[in-house]
Amino acid sequence: MKKNIRYAVFPVAGKGTRFLPATKASPKEMLPIVDKPLIQYAVEEAIEAGANNLVFITGRTKRAIEDHFDVDPDLEALLASKDKESLREMVRNIVPARVNCIYVRQGEPLGLGHAVLCARPVVGEQPFFVHLADDLIDAEEACLGQMARIFDEYGGSVLGVEEVPPDQTRQYGIIDGEREESGLHRLRGIVEKPQPADAPSNLAVVGRYVLTPRIFDLLEETQAGAGGEIQLTDAIARLLQEEPVFGHAFDGRRFDCGSKLGYLEATVHFGLKHPELGPDFRAHLKTLSV
Repeated sequence: MKKNIRYAVFPVAGKGTRFLPATKASPKEMLPIVDKPLIQYAVEEAIEAGANNLVFITGRTKRAIEDHFDVDPDLEALLASKDKESLREMVRNIVPARVNCIYVRQGEPLGLGHAVLCARPVVGEQPFFVHLADDLIDAEEACLGQMARIFDEYGGSVLGVEEVPPDQTRQYGIIDGEREESGLHRLRGIVEKPQPADAPSNLAVVGRYVLTPRIFDLLEETQAGAGGEIQLTDAIARLLQEEPVFGHAFDGRRFDCGSKLGYLEATVHFGLKHPELGPDFRAHLKTLSV
């Protein structure tokens, strides 16, 4: 029987300091890639993967995210008065009517593990996605959809992973895994941001997870580490001692939009793919002296 995953959790309470001053009063998740904010790409991926309950873990200065996914009768009326019906329909259907948006406030910035734990009263005893909007993935099949299929087949939690250069292991959680099949590894261990000499592999966890509800109990028991933060990696390290956890080397191209360079790379990539702007944008790039 297919195990449908109906909940997706979006930790969006971070300050986005690397993008100041742009993020001083506006959430980093609202930074646009061409004509859609990062968080909309995230939501579209989760919906494509089957989620219909979207849980946003928010903080101060994040009201714009809630407004973005809310109805706006005044804007719709303005667009209708200008005979811009296609834009009106687009604005009205940013989130399908069948999808619920739920907002939970994270009072203190106590780490990714704490943000995920904040979703417990909503998610309950259901498996769920976690999507970090900083990691934008262009894939023919939604990355979360790929991972949902693995969860359905194997029954354990699934982490999105990709190979990184050895000198970058200190920036990621790194898995120690045993190969099950092409692109799929069963975890033996996971280490948070190891130095290259200490890394068990160069397979890094990126911002996609399918987690079983057992993770909530383990997060409750996880002690805060450096900076007073509760690390999701620490809870996953305990989870894999109790039940199978897999790393999936997804099909697709990832852009680290938490960095300025990655954000620019994503903008160029999606600009070139844009159905209206792509050809003219490509022609413009060819005129540049670089």
